[in-house]
Amino acid sequence: MFFERHEGGERAILVHPECVDDQQREDPREFQELVRSANVEQVAFVVVTSSKMTPRYFVGSGKLEEIRQQVIANEADVVLFNHALSPSQERNLEAELKCRVVDRTGLILDIFAQRARTHEGKLQVELAQLEHMSTRLIRGWTHLERQKGGVGLRGPGETQLETDRRLLRARIKSIKARLDKVRKQRDQTRRSRQRADIPQVSLVGYTNAGKSTLFNTITESDVYAADQLFATLDPTLRRLPINDLGPIILADTVGFIRHLPHKLVQAFRATLEESAMADLLLHVIDCADPERQDNMQQVQHVLEEIDAHEIPQLQVFNKIDLLGMKPRIDRDEDDKPYRVWISAQTGEGLDLLQRAIAERLGDDLIHEFLPVPHNQGRLRARLYEMGVVQSEDYNEEGVPVLEVRMPKMELQRMVLQEGATLPWDLPDLEPWMQE
Repeated sequence: MFFERHEGGERAILVHPECVDDQQREDPREFQELVRSANVEQVAFVVVTSSKMTPRYFVGSGKLEEIRQQVIANEADVVLFNHALSPSQERNLEAELKCRVVDRTGLILDIFAQRARTHEGKLQVELAQLEHMSTRLIRGWTHLERQKGGVGLRGPGETQLETDRRLLRARIKSIKARLDKVRKQRDQTRRSRQRADIPQVSLVGYTNAGKSTLFNTITESDVYAADQLFATLDPTLRRLPINDLGPIILADTVGFIRHLPHKLVQAFRATLEESAMADLLLHVIDCADPERQDNMQQVQHVLEEIDAHEIPQLQVFNKIDLLGMKPRIDRDEDDKPYRVWISAQTGEGLDLLQRAIAERLGDDLIHEFLPVPHNQGRLRARLYEMGVVQSEDYNEEGVPVLEVRMPKMELQRMVLQEGATLPWDLPDLEPWMQE
């Protein structure tokens, strides 16, 4: 029951309200980007002032007539509003304009319907669509006001509208049950990673900030990335070795946007939990975007909604190549990195980003010279495989000594797996290596 959509090529009239209230204000450029991402052709752009808005049509009578003339002159297929409309406003506008009317939420849902690729993603989009449509049902079959009675003609005694609502509720219940199953499977996989002591890092940020490009560059993957809003819907996880730290799980997630519909947040909760359960969030920010401060605040709002706002964050200011800047790490008063300037497109600063991740996750990072006897070849190989060995030398007895930088708990776990013990109170680590 996944809703079909037109295959692009639609001609649209764009209506943008100029709101005085900053909390309700929408960005007209972002609206046009949403329309472009939906593969819709813009044929006219109408601006409405907040003082002219009415409860019945959202716009005043003068603007309503202007939009009607634009629809006729441009032979438009749809009118798109850069604001949420009530169900009654949509119905009233469609009756007056004689064409489809879609608000901002419906436009975002349409983009999500185009982008969903996996079975889970399609389920999540359909759930959001159904919940959005459940308030917009109208009686479409006027000849079925109530089913007739009589022998062979008795029905459930429902109007067509009631039947539609009942079918919608049943479908919503079915999808939620399937998504609950997906969430349990994700929880099981996440617990397996936690038992293996592999930290998880999630990419979050405003849509089109460059998360997927960064993900592809740093993990050498081929996740779909494009210069369009909501290019990524389905979460992708990759194992990534980090010098001085060991392996981490890096997750690429859906981008956020201002006034992200609550229905979408709820529908994509199974996906967004990858961020809510992370050990560190990489907040990717388009540093060349003049609206970056506002975008950062919008991301924080969504993180609060999914209870992920208290997870440690590392800001990643991306696209420095557009500003002609050099990569660098910004540190706080405790010398802890809180911001890294990079370019995911050119690869500049990715080494600094990995170093900052290692520092933020490696609070118990140790720097030791470890004698590794020849009979501990597997331990030596694993240390090299993790990329934590800085140098190698030999002591007076001819035993290899490795200079390592890595988390204390990770080293302890590896040593125990090799059947040795690690007395941390001993300044000299040679005795436990010779057991």
